[in-house]
This record gives sequence, C-alpha cells and structure tokens, in this order.
Amino acid sequence: MTTEFGDEGSVAIALRIWLSSAGAATTQVIRMLRDNPDAAAVRIYGTNVDPAAPALAACDVGEVEPHRVNNDVYADFALDFCRRHEIDVLIPPRRLDALAGHTDAFAAAGTRLMCSSPAAISVLTSKSRTYEAARAIGVPVPDWRVVSDADGLREAVEDIARAGDTVCIKPAGEYSAFGFRILDDSPLSMRDLLAPARPLVSVNAVADALKRAADEQEKVPKFIVMPYLEGPEVSVDCLSAPDGTLLTAIPRAKQGRYRLLLDNPALISIARQLVGHFGLAYLSNVQLRHRHGRPVLLEANPRASAGIFQTAFTGVNLPWAAVRLLLGHDPGPLSALRLGGRVAVTETVTEVGPAALATAAG
Repeated sequence: MTTEFGDEGSVAIALRIWLSSAGAATTQVIRMLRDNPDAAAVRIYGTNVDPAAPALAACDVGEVEPHRVNNDVYADFALDFCRRHEIDVLIPPRRLDALAGHTDAFAAAGTRLMCSSPAAISVLTSKSRTYEAARAIGVPVPDWRVVSDADGLREAVEDIARAGDTVCIKPAGEYSAFGFRILDDSPLSMRDLLAPARPLVSVNAVADALKRAADEQEKVPKFIVMPYLEGPEVSVDCLSAPDGTLLTAIPRAKQGRYRLLLDNPALISIARQLVGHFGLAYLSNVQLRHRHGRPVLLEANPRASAGIFQTAFTGVNLPWAAVRLLLGHDPGPLSALRLGGRVAVTETVTEVGPAALATAAG
C-alpha cells in the first residue's frame, strides 16, 4: 500500500500495522498509533504466544504466534502472517535476530520491517559484547565478568566485591529483566522481612544452581556479574534515521510510580554516541544507572522500550514518527519537547471485545 501524508495528514486506506510479541504495555502504543497527529486510519494486528494476552484485546486482529521455535521457523511464520494480512508495517519488540536478515523478503511481501541491522542486533543482544563495544568508544560501563559455572561465579563475586560494591547477576543475553538478582549473603533481619520484596539471592544458592545444571548436563546460559548500580535508572527513548543519525531522544528517570521527563544533554549525548556507533534505526532505547554519581551504561536495546508510551507527555508521538520514517517520509514535528515534568504510572483497563474473546477461545 502506498501511504500519502498530505497537508491535512489524512490517508484514504487504513495502514495495516502488526505489533508482534505484543506485551501489556503495547495497549498504550496502540492508542498512540490510533491517535496519530496525521489523523491517519490504522488497522492494528497483534500476536502473542498467549492467546489470552491482554494486548490482543486492544487489536483489530489478534493471533497466536509460535513459542520457543528457532529463528527460521519464526521468520517463516512472520512472512506468512504479513502475506496473509497484507501487513504494511511490522514493529517487532522481540525475535529481532530472527527477522533482521529478511528485510528484502518482507519488502517483497509489501511489508516495511522496523528493525536495525543484523550486525547491530548481534552485538546488542549480548550484554558483554555491548559493554566491550561501548567501552571502546568511550561510553562509561560498569566493571563486569562473564560466568557460566560455580567456580567462575565465586571468583567474579570476590573480584567485584573487593571494591566495596554490592554485586548482582543477570543473564548475558536478551532476557529483559528476567534472571536479575542481587547477591546478598547477609542474614535476614525482621526489617528486611517486613520491607517490600527485593530480588535477593545468596551466592551459594546461585553457585549450587549452576553446579546442579552442569551435573545434570542442562544447558547453562552465560551470566554477567557486575556491581549493583545506583539509581535512579534512566531510560532514554531514541528516534533515529535509518543510518543511525539521532533525531530526538527523551530521557526519563524512574522514581517509584513516577517518571521524570528529563532535560539532560549529557544523557542524550551518551545515547547519541551509542545510536550512531551501532547505526540503530527508527526506535531504540538506552538504559543508564549511576556509579559514584555519574551515568553508566546498563544496556542498549535495538528496539522500542516497553515504557515508550510515557514519552507522549512531552508532546511527541515517537511510535508514529518512526512509522512515518519507515514509510519514507519525514518524522513530522519533533521540536519544542515539554521536558521537566513528572508522570504517574497507573493501571488501565482494556475491554475484551467479542473478537478478542474468540481469539482466546480458539
């Protein structure tokens, strides 16, 4: 489909947008796409491995996508989905390594794939390779060790704790926040027991889990052992041209249920370095925390963050700007961001309509 954005910003035919691996926060992005500043008609398609996923209820068409399949199988599924539904734009937050090398095949099916290069995705889906590349261009990164066995874990913890840091562990691949733990061998106090739960685990417990997995010949992923960095955590949502030129970036700091929309050129400068170096296209995300008061890279993602909808309060619709770029247009107005405000993150209710119920039942 050829989409034209005129002075009035209208299009005659609904733009078919597929949001694959649609998570809970996708419902907010759907609202942003529907309420786009061009008043363009859109038809939203969504898939999830769970037929009862809440996001599917907000889509015009929802289907189940395959779970735990290899890259070739997933790519075949995605291409078939695009052909069957005549998808114009595919925005994938997951399985990027399965899709990135098939841009031409999607284009032949009439679909524009919102994705960075396979080379960038290969590096950024490994936290250790990300840190190595970032350090090489002068971006501050934490001290880290890569481990996959009990002895390596104990040695890494000893090395990093020597500087007086609290130590944490997380999978070295793309697992979102799953697998993250703070390593703490101190005895549990009553104050700890009555406080909000934290993801704490002892070094011995993790070492024992690694040893059991090795003894049972279970596949063990690599883990990153590193200092637990100081807050606040800052997430920089980035919009960039296909060549990695940063067009705009919005830093937001987490403060409990609030998000602070920051006007901080230093944070944007770090994001610009990373986006440009990796040539990240369209939507990406850089996460930072602090060590001794200065920002340090936590991770960089070649995809939109789950919280990108929070940037709407700056006056810019980043998902729609990225769609415009993908379709070969300019992103629309990006200037005069409203920064410095505070946004409360609250729960919303999504009504499950008949189509979504039918999808779940099927």
